[in-house]
Amino acid sequence: MAFIGISGMQYSGASLSHHRILVAEDSNVFTSMISKRLKELFDIDVEICRSFEELELAYDKSTDKITLAISNINLPGAENGEALNYLVDLSIPTIVFTGTFQQATRDKLLSKEIVDYILKDNIFAVDMLAESVCRFLTNHQHHVLIVDDSATARALLTTRLKRYNFRVSTAENGSSALALLKANPDIALMITDYNMPDIDGFELTRRIRGTVGSHQLRIIGVSSSTDRLLSARFLKAGGNDFIMRPFIDEEFYCRVNQNLDTLTQIRTARQRQQA
Repeated sequence: MAFIGISGMQYSGASLSHHRILVAEDSNVFTSMISKRLKELFDIDVEICRSFEELELAYDKSTDKITLAISNINLPGAENGEALNYLVDLSIPTIVFTGTFQQATRDKLLSKEIVDYILKDNIFAVDMLAESVCRFLTNHQHHVLIVDDSATARALLTTRLKRYNFRVSTAENGSSALALLKANPDIALMITDYNMPDIDGFELTRRIRGTVGSHQLRIIGVSSSTDRLLSARFLKAGGNDFIMRPFIDEEFYCRVNQNLDTLTQIRTARQRQQA
């Protein structure tokens, strides 16, 4: 199976047809478009639930695990968001597909720790949804290392990344990070804090870049410092990106995706050259 998303995502690998996906949506137009697109791209036969009652029945009728749900905020029989709450309470990863969006709506959705939200406000909406589905179903192939001396910061980033279905390892300092990288050559992305007691983020990046290039490992630096020059210093040390805390969820996920997409593109190009 091969897929290229509208943002540049590339996937070439095993079929995704074995995943069970529910679509909780009452619009015939959108259910038809979503069903057709996911079938032609990934050979996935989705289960359509046009009301809250149908959603409950779909969950109850089978013991097969639901990999992912795509849900509107409101459904017939659940006009106040009960369907989304139902999915979240069942710990079913959910992408919200909605035409209703305001700042308060966005904050409420993210507080529920959904996977993603896609707006029905442009002609590419279904393609964007398809890419979000593909990312979630394939993100487990990416191993991400978080390096931070703060246990709270490590836990927050771990929760954020696991919500998107990434495999995550953590290190509390630079020395542990170097050991983990040596033991896990499949780590594709490292997210490291700048200010750490033993080896700071700059020095850690410099040491890694002595043996591991950007075509093997992408590095994102993070900091809560107000020093805007940190980003320039980090990039000069060999980092690929830099994000200031506190993160905006959408920006954080976009930066992670962009770096992994770039890595995939580099690896694909190198494989073609060697073929």
